[in-house]
This record gives sequence, structure tokens and C-alpha cells, in this order.
Amino acid sequence: MRRPMVAGNWKMHGTRASVAELIEGLANLALPNGVDVAVFPSNLHISLVVDCLEGQSIAVGAQNSAHEAGQGALTGEISPTQLADAGCRLVLVGHSERRQIMGESNKVLSRKFAAAQESGLTPVLCIGETLEQRQAGKTLEVVGQQLDSIIEELGIDAFVNAVIAYEPVWAIGTGLTASPEQAQEVHAAIRAQLAEENSEVAQGVRLLYGGSVKAANAVELFGMPDIDGGLIGGASLNADEFGAIVRAAGN
Repeated sequence: MRRPMVAGNWKMHGTRASVAELIEGLANLALPNGVDVAVFPSNLHISLVVDCLEGQSIAVGAQNSAHEAGQGALTGEISPTQLADAGCRLVLVGHSERRQIMGESNKVLSRKFAAAQESGLTPVLCIGETLEQRQAGKTLEVVGQQLDSIIEELGIDAFVNAVIAYEPVWAIGTGLTASPEQAQEVHAAIRAQLAEENSEVAQGVRLLYGGSVKAANAVELFGMPDIDGGLIGGASLNADEFGAIVRAAGN
């Protein structure tokens, strides 16, 4: 039985004051015991969040990390070993904003995925199609290629310690959400693709849905057989809304 997970990606949001207020709200939530909860603050606020959540059952992750595990001469980058040292347990890899805006290729993302695992972090691999790709009927092809890029480079066993988040690009921050049936179709295809390599790994890996998830639609989405929780964007910046989504996963 896969344990549900709900993760909040705070993106490029927050000041010390607003982050402290959000953490206080999270700490006061009554969260179900059967759900893993994580938050991904900006790198600037990781230490603050780790310190303030000490003793809480909420993991802290980073939104990005370097493609090399160790420290070195990469000005402006943060290595996954530094993130682990700071108290992070997870890191996002391949978020559509990194792929689309920063131009990160599948090759680079494979290196980031491997470096994260080498450093003791759990990578959360984000995959998804644009609106144009969906309208062209290429959703499963695009998602499959993004997933294959990791399998071909690192092997199926890389997903023993990893999470996959399906985030259709057209549903991120737009207010549009894939229907539960649309999301389930892609999640089922992802799991089937993994099962072609190793059925045990496929059944064990958690698949999250992301894309304008709110408390109002979370129960239906999380009720699908292959959706194991969510990667939440804007709604994770509100402690009460985020708590309601976590409780939905607990149902």
C-alpha cells in the first residue's frame, strides 16, 4: 500500500516575515498520521523553515539543486550535499518552469536526479505536457519521453527512492485542472511504463498530481487509483487550504 504524500511548492514566494507566519500556521494544523507532508521553500528560506519545523512531521525540500553532488566552482548554484547538510530531505527535479524558462534538458535533469540521490536526497521528478502537446494528442508520448530519459540513463532501480509528479503545464497556475479521469489516465500510463521494466518498482513508486489542486477538487483527484497525492503550488501558501488538501489525501 503506497503511503499518500502532499508537498507544497512555494516557488519564488515569501519574505522572512511571511514564511514565519506560514510555518506557524502549518505547525498548528491537525494533520492525519497516514500522509507524508513536505514543503519546498525558496533556497533563501530553507534554514528558517528547517529550524521552525523542528519536531514537526513535515519534511523540507529544495526546489532545485546543482547537477553535481559535491561542492565546487559553480557560482550561484547549491549542491545537493549542501542541501542535505541544511536539513533538506527532498528536491524537485525537472519542474516545467525549469524546463521551459531555464531551458533544462533531459540530459541535465538526469544528472541532477543522480546527484540528488548520491547526496541522500529523494528526487521528485516533475513531468508533463504543454497545452499544444495535449491538443495534438501527444500527452503520453511527451510524458513517456521525459520518464524514459531517466530510465535510460540511470535504470529503473533509480525510482526505488524517488517520487514522480505529473504536472500538465497548461494546468499550473492557470486555474485549469485536469479532470480526475484525465489525470488518472496519465498516471496509469506512467505506472505501466515503469512496470514494463520492473513491476515491483512500479507498484511502489508514488505518483503525485500537480496543477491548480485545491481543497475543492483534491478529494476527487486523490480518489483515483494511481494518484497518490499532490504537488501543490499556490494553495500551499495558505496553511488552512494546504491542511484541507492534506486531509483529503488522508481520506
